[in-house]
Amino acid sequence: MEGKALGILICVGLICLSACQQADTDTSSATGIEASETYIENKGSDTLVNLALAWAEEYQIQQPDIQISVTGGGSGTGFAALINGTIDIANASRDIKQEEIDSALADGFEPVEYIVANDAIAVIVNPENPIDQLTLDQVSRVFKGEVTNWQELGGEDRPIVKLSRETNSGTHVYFLETVVRLGSDEDKSIFSADTLLLPSSEGIIAEVSDNPNAIGYDGLGYVTEEVKMVALATAQGDDYILPSVASVINGTYPIARHLFMYTRGEAQGIQKDYLDWILSESAQEIVTELGFVPVLSE
Repeated sequence: MEGKALGILICVGLICLSACQQADTDTSSATGIEASETYIENKGSDTLVNLALAWAEEYQIQQPDIQISVTGGGSGTGFAALINGTIDIANASRDIKQEEIDSALADGFEPVEYIVANDAIAVIVNPENPIDQLTLDQVSRVFKGEVTNWQELGGEDRPIVKLSRETNSGTHVYFLETVVRLGSDEDKSIFSADTLLLPSSEGIIAEVSDNPNAIGYDGLGYVTEEVKMVALATAQGDDYILPSVASVINGTYPIARHLFMYTRGEAQGIQKDYLDWILSESAQEIVTELGFVPVLSE
C-alpha cells in the first residue's frame, strides 16, 4: 500500500514538473524573453543601413553580450517585417503610412516612432554637366517627363536620363511626394515611365558618375565627389541652396527630412537601452561622421 501511494506521488510530481516546464516554455515563446535579452533584429531603409550598421558595431563593442542584426531592403520592407513580428526595430526614411498603422493595429500593437537622425535629399548630376542650380518645379517637371532635354534648362543639347530608387524605398516615396508632386496631396503625378529604377543609393551614385546625361537623387550621406550636387530653390527668385549639414540645421535647404526607427509599441528592455544610446551624444557623432545630420543639433 505504501509503495502504491509513493508511486502515485511520484507520478503527480512528474506531471506537475512537466506542466511547469511547459508553462515556462510557453511563456518564453510568447514573450520572446530569451531573444529580447540578448538579440535585436533591425531591418528596413537602405538610406539608414550604413548608419545602422555603424551604430550596431559600436554598441556591440560597448555591450558585448548584445547581438544586433542589421539588414536593408527598403522602408516598406522594414514596416512589413515589423508588422509580421519578425523584427524588433524597423528603419525608415519616411513616415509610416496609415495603411501600415492599420495593419499593425489589426495585429495587436501600435507602432512607436523615434527620430534618430536627419537627412537632406541631394539632386545630383554628372560633374561634366554645366547645370549648377534648379528650382523644385524644374526638377518636378524633369521627373514627370515634361522636360526631356538639358537644353530646356540652360544646358547642352542632350537627352535627360532620369534615375530613381525603387518604389519600396522610403527615399522614392519622399521624393515623389515632396518634389515630383511638390507637396500637394491633390497631385497624383508619378515618375515618368522612362525613369530608371535602381535598387540602391550606391547604384544611383555609380550611374550618375558614369553618365553625363543622368540626373538622380540620393541621401546626403551617400553623395561622393564623383557626382555634382545641384543647388535648389523653392521657387524662381528664391535663393539657390546646396544640401549640407548647415543648410539642414538652419532650415534653408528645401528637401530635408527625418530618419526614423519604429518599434512594436513603446521600446522595452534592451531595445529601449539601444534607442536611448542612439540618441546620445556619442552615437550622434557617428551620424555626423557618415554625412548625415544629428538630431541633437535641433
